[in-house]
Amino acid sequence: MPNFKSNRDETMRLFENPVLEFFSHIHPATPVVVYLPLVVYMLYNAGEIQRNIISIILLFILGVFLWTPFEYSVHRWLFHYEPKSDLGKKIHFLSHGIHHDYPKDRTRLVMPLLISVPLAVIFYTVFYYSFAEYYSSLFAGFVFGYICYDSIHYATHHFKMKGRVGRFLKEYHLRHHYNDANTAFGVSNPLWDYVFATVPNHTKNKK
Repeated sequence: MPNFKSNRDETMRLFENPVLEFFSHIHPATPVVVYLPLVVYMLYNAGEIQRNIISIILLFILGVFLWTPFEYSVHRWLFHYEPKSDLGKKIHFLSHGIHHDYPKDRTRLVMPLLISVPLAVIFYTVFYYSFAEYYSSLFAGFVFGYICYDSIHYATHHFKMKGRVGRFLKEYHLRHHYNDANTAFGVSNPLWDYVFATVPNHTKNKK
C-alpha cells in the first residue's frame, strides 16, 4: 500500500462561540454508543410487530443496503458540490471541506449529533410512514449501515487496518483524499462507484 502522509494533522477553530465550537467536535465512538442501542430497540420492536425472525433478518439486510446509495449520493453530490456564493463556500467548508483540509482531525471525522439526530428523526418518519409494519426492521438496518460507515471512515484514517478487506478500504478511501477527490465516493464499500464509474484508475488497473 502506498505510504499516504499529510503534514496537516492539527485541527483548527471553526467558531468563535465556545458552545458551537464544543459541539463541532465529537468523539469517534459516539455513533456506536448513541445509535447501536437504537438499532437493538428497533429490532426488538420489529419482533413485537412482525414475529417472523426470517423476515426481520432479510429486511434488516435490505435496510443496510438502502444506506449505501444514500452514503454515496451525499458524499458525491452534496459534500463535493462546488458552490459559487461565499455563503455556500462557507457552509461547504464547515460540512466537508474541513475534513479534506485536515483529514487526520480525530474529533471531526464522524457526524456531529447536531446533524445526525435530526437526520435520524427525519428518516425514522419516512420509514414509519412508507413501510407499514416493516419500518422497524428496515430502519434498524439503515441506522446500522450508518454506524458502519462512520466507524469504517474513522478506521481508514486512524487504524492500521489488517486483512484483505481492511487494507482495501483504507487504501481506497485515502486515494480519495490524496490522489483524486473526484473518485472513490463510497467509504464503507465501493459498490456505487462501480455503478456510476467513479472507481479510481489504480483500483481498476489492479484487477
